[in-house]
Amino acid sequence: MATIRIFSGGAPKEVFKRLLPDFKRETGHDADFVFEVTKALNDRLVAGETPDVLVLPTNILDGYQKDGLARAQGRVVFGVVGISVVVPKGAAKPDISTTEKVKQTLLASRRIGLASPGLTPSGTHLGKVFDRLGLTDPLRDKLLYRPALQGGVELVTSGEADLGLYPKSEVIMFDSLTVVGPLPPDIQLRTIYGGAVAMKAASPEAGAAFIRFMSALDKRQAWAEGGFDPPSA
Repeated sequence: MATIRIFSGGAPKEVFKRLLPDFKRETGHDADFVFEVTKALNDRLVAGETPDVLVLPTNILDGYQKDGLARAQGRVVFGVVGISVVVPKGAAKPDISTTEKVKQTLLASRRIGLASPGLTPSGTHLGKVFDRLGLTDPLRDKLLYRPALQGGVELVTSGEADLGLYPKSEVIMFDSLTVVGPLPPDIQLRTIYGGAVAMKAASPEAGAAFIRFMSALDKRQAWAEGGFDPPSA
């Protein structure tokens, strides 16, 4: 039996954590996860590291497949995740029902937690949204750049940030946070997450077994509870 090395963005972390014991029991395989922002994972691949499985937004997987780093055979889509607004548990929920209300909420906040543009899809998207809404300069001194699972959650739960803007799957499991809701559709980013066996995988059959297991229909409940909508949503 193999120990599979998996490079993954942070969004599916809690889903994999929940399902891994069942995967190990059913297949006999184990998994060694590397959860990083997408830019950091790309840097590791460029440096020559060789995982067995890649779990990333599908547009990134498309590029890796084209470049000969990911296999087309057996590729799957796990689910779709959007950006949510979160506040400390017990704090008042801001009105985020429209883009204008979100804009007012951001301008009224002391500090805002989010991932850095250029490092993650959500951070890059929000940077563009702020530009489009004329918020880049007004928010410049309010923004605290930290991915949710690398200190961003703590920014919000501690009160250092009034709110956070993060993929729902990265914040839904924290009892210390309240998920206010998703960003309105016109400023939302819905990221499709998929999995592929890496071209130079040391254990390609075990990697393919991991992908099949995690994408099976009977795992949909775990993905939904982890903040992901179904692939067809």
